[in-house]
Amino acid sequence: MEGLMKLLCLVGVVVLVLGIHGVESAGECGRGTTPDNEAFKLAPCANAASDEDANVSQSCCAQVKKLGQNPACLCAVMLSNVAKMSGANPEIAVTIPKRCNIATRPIGYKCGPYTLP
Repeated sequence: MEGLMKLLCLVGVVVLVLGIHGVESAGECGRGTTPDNEAFKLAPCANAASDEDANVSQSCCAQVKKLGQNPACLCAVMLSNVAKMSGANPEIAVTIPKRCNIATRPIGYKCGPYTLP
């Protein structure tokens, strides 16, 4: 009986520790950040995300290439509240990886109702 009580106490402590520290889910962009936070990094893309004829800057392409390594994060950022408030048009924003000529872009990846070209 004493062994069972020790086991139950140990299980209780493990559940408590995991509940406090370890079981928070990582979002699309990973632990410790959000799509809205990541969207601020795409400030150099503001014009290109609202005007399909605008030139895409090298700094924009560099940031998109980094985020594009995680297509779910890239999509979440392009559809984020910060992107919307900045005036970005999601239909145009999803074309930026192609406009940057990023060879490793996630072609065909679905970003909500949009598909990355």
